[in-house]
Order: sequence, then structure tokens, then C-alpha cells
Amino acid sequence: MADKIRFGVIGGSGVYSIEALQDVQEIEIDTPFGKPSDAYITGSLDGIRVAFLPRHGRGHRITPTELNSRANIYGFKSLGVQYLISVTAVGSLRQDYAPLDIVIPNQIYDRTRNREREYTFFGNGIVAHVGFADPFCLDLNAILYDTAKQSGAHVHNGGTLVVIEGPMFSTKAESNINRQLGCDLVGMTAVPEAKLAREAEMGYSAIAMVTDYDVWHDSHETVTADMVVQSLRTNAEMGKRILRAALPRAASELQDCTCLHSLQDAIVTDPNTIPPETRARMELLVGKYLPTAHA
Repeated sequence: MADKIRFGVIGGSGVYSIEALQDVQEIEIDTPFGKPSDAYITGSLDGIRVAFLPRHGRGHRITPTELNSRANIYGFKSLGVQYLISVTAVGSLRQDYAPLDIVIPNQIYDRTRNREREYTFFGNGIVAHVGFADPFCLDLNAILYDTAKQSGAHVHNGGTLVVIEGPMFSTKAESNINRQLGCDLVGMTAVPEAKLAREAEMGYSAIAMVTDYDVWHDSHETVTADMVVQSLRTNAEMGKRILRAALPRAASELQDCTCLHSLQDAIVTDPNTIPPETRARMELLVGKYLPTAHA
């Protein structure tokens, strides 16, 4: 397999490729958790090795609920990725986070409900309780916010992203209740993605591209898929510009952070009781924390 790659990018609606990548290769990865959304595109972006994955597959074939996020995150881990940047479309739940703005969220509120979404790598004989108080990597967030400002984006630092099931947009009642709960943005994919990235000991952050005011704003049109696509066509290039500015700084400044050690005190299962097939499936994620099982 290719040399280890520290940085990964997972692109959502409107970001299906990074045209500036050089020395491009496509890598198909099979994981113990199934197939990822597509082949990983690896290459160099201004000298920084990067792996890119189109979250919904090329051609946007996979709904938020259907995403095999475990396979997607595991695939990045197998490539050596330590820091993962999500480029994602969101609706705004507040007046000052306007369409075409960029937000670097710092919190998540989970309102997904479909059990097709797999929220953890653990189970089947191994249990871990991972801290998730700060779901995004604060060190990477700081770099993304600073470089977004330098790139000319109208950017906001922080915000709570409520994750809904989708693929249907919110009702007006749901949108207004999410506002009353104190949420700032609405999206469909950060859960379970952020949770799985934390279990995989990756620093995870998002460049959230605001496409609309959801459906709460009386003086703006009700959100439609076409509206989202049109906004993304405008915003996608800014997202890529932020990436190109952020990655060199991240490469030099992010040598370590707490995200990279999130399993250190999280595994509570006696290693001698873990079934061999579970141990084999989880080796990449937890092997360094498990002593050799007794015969």
C-alpha cells in the first residue's frame, strides 16, 4: 500500500474531487466493516500527502442513512490518516450565519434515529467508552478558522451542528425547535462520522459551508435540493482554497493532540475475554492497547 498519509479529506455534497492533487492514485480498500463509499483518491496537495474520499460516492449515489461510515473511517485509518477534514453542506439556524458563509463548528447535537447508522466500531465482545465532550479537534479547528479568514471567507468560529436523519429536509416545527435548543447549523452526516473518527483516534474537524436558512426563515425561500446545489457551486471553490491554505500549517503545527490517544483509557474489556474474530477485526484500531491474549 502507499506510504502513510497523515491527512484525509471527506467531501460531501458539491465536493467530489480535489483538482489540484498531483501524483494521483486511486486505492480500493476492503475493510472488516464492508466497502467504503468509493475508491480513495491519494496524492500531493502542495507537497502534503492527502487522501480524499467522496462521501456519497462519485455521482452522489448514497443517502446519509446508507453511508457505511465505519468502512469510510476505517479506510482512512488503514492509510495512516491522523487528521480528517470534513467538507460539508449545512443549513443555518441563525440570522448571522448566512448562505455562502463558512462555519467551523465546535459542537454536535445528535438527532439521528435510524439504526442502519452504525455509531461505533465496538461491540461483539469488546467495549470502550470514549470521551466525546469536544467532538471536533480543537487544534485543527483553530487552524481551519485562521486560514479561512486569510483565504477571504466570511467565516464564523464555533457553533453547534444538529445532525438529522435525512434525506428529507426539516419541517418548520423541527427547524424552530432546533433553534430553540440552541443549535446553529443543521446537517445529515457528522454523526456517526465524528464519533467513529474519535474511536479511530483521529482529529476530526469540519469546513461547514452554509447553503440556506433551512425552513425557519420567513423571508427566505424554503430550502430545496436545487438551492443547495447552486450555493455549493459558489462555495465549493472557497472550501478547496481553505484546504490548500490549512494543510501546510496543519502539517507543521499538528504533531500530537489528545484526539490521537482517545482509546488510551477507554477500553474496559478484559483482553482475555475478547473473541479471536473480534480481536482480529479490531487489530488496526486497538492492537497497541491489547496485550497478547492467554491461550
